[in-house]
Amino acid sequence: MKIAQVAPLYESCPPKLYGGTERVVSYLTEELVRAGHAVTLFASGDSETSAELRAVCPQSLRLAAGYGESLPYHLVMLNRVMEAAQEFDVIHFHTEFLHFPLFNRAREKTLTTLHGRLDLAELPIVYHEFPSMPVVSISDAQRQALPWLSWRGTIHHGLPLDAYDLGDGGGHLAFLGRICPEKRPDRAIEIAKRAGVPLVIAAKVDKVDTDYFEHVIRPMLDHPLVDYIGEIDEAQKAQFLGEARALLFPIDWPEPFGMVMIEAMACGTPVVAYHHGSVPEVVDEGITGFVVDNETAAVAAVQMTAGLDRAAVRARFEARFSVERMAEDYLAIYAAMASGIIYDFVTGAPTPDTNFVSPISAA
Repeated sequence: MKIAQVAPLYESCPPKLYGGTERVVSYLTEELVRAGHAVTLFASGDSETSAELRAVCPQSLRLAAGYGESLPYHLVMLNRVMEAAQEFDVIHFHTEFLHFPLFNRAREKTLTTLHGRLDLAELPIVYHEFPSMPVVSISDAQRQALPWLSWRGTIHHGLPLDAYDLGDGGGHLAFLGRICPEKRPDRAIEIAKRAGVPLVIAAKVDKVDTDYFEHVIRPMLDHPLVDYIGEIDEAQKAQFLGEARALLFPIDWPEPFGMVMIEAMACGTPVVAYHHGSVPEVVDEGITGFVVDNETAAVAAVQMTAGLDRAAVRARFEARFSVERMAEDYLAIYAAMASGIIYDFVTGAPTPDTNFVSPISAA
C-alpha cells in the first residue's frame, strides 16, 4: 500500500527527548516500511526515517530557538498533504482534529488516531461538525467520552522488541514523563517516602507547568529519598527504567494510553498505577504490576512488586505491546477502508458515514 503518515511538528520522529505521539508515529512508520509498504512521512526536518520524509520545518518546534506559534507550520503541512493526496491509498493523521475541515470531503481515504484526552468540554463542538471522520482510539477508555464518533477500532501502542532490554531492577522507584498536575509527581514523592524506597524523577517541565513545579514540586525535592534529574533521552531512559524496582504512575486524569507503562514493562519493570483512563487495560494485575486507588494501596503495591517475575513482565509486554501487532492492527483497518468496509473493529458494528463522491477519488 501507499501510505502517508502525518505527524505533529512539536517533536521529531522519533523525538530526541520527550515525546509520545511522535515516537509512536516513528515506530509505526518504520514497521510499515519493513513490511514492504511505500510510506511517506510528513514531519519535521530533523526526523530520522527509512520512509520518504517530506519536511515542513527544519527542526522540531519545541526544540527550535525562538519557536512561537505552531499553527502556521501545521497548516502548511496539511496543505501539502492535500496537494499530494492522490499519491496515497491511505492518509493516516496524528494531528487530532486540525485537518478535519480540509479533508472532510476526502475522508474515505483518511484515518485519524486520536492521541489526546477527549473529555474536554469544547471538543464535542468540533466533532459534531465532522461526525463521519474515521477515527481510531488508543484505548477503549479514551472513547468513552465521545462514543458516537466514527470509530474504526482501538489500537494499543506498540514498541519494537529490541528497543529495550530486560533489566535487573531492584533499585530506585521511577517517575518518568512530565512534571504537571495531572501526572501527580507529588503523589509519587509521598508514596516513595512512605515506602522508604528512593525515587528518581526523570521528567521535563513545560512552560505552562513552571509555576506548578516551582511552588508544589520543588519544595518536595529536598528529601534524601528524592532525586530529580530532569529530562532524559532514549538511551538514558532504557537504563533508567531497567534499573528501577518499579515505575510509579500515580495519575489523576483519564490517561488515553500511557506509553511509559509499556516502556517500563519492556525492561521487565512492573508498574504501580492509579485506576484512571487506560490503566486497567494496560496493566495486567499481579503480572505486570498493580492498579491502585489510593496512596496506602500504592505503598503496599510497591512492596509487592518485589515478588513479581521481571521475565514474566517482559513476556507479557512482548505478547501484547509489540510494534508488529500495532502495525498489523492498523493494516487491517487500512485494508477495510480500501475495500469500502465501514465498521468498528472493536464492536463489529457499522459506523456512521454518508454517501459522497470525493474530489480526490473523482479526479
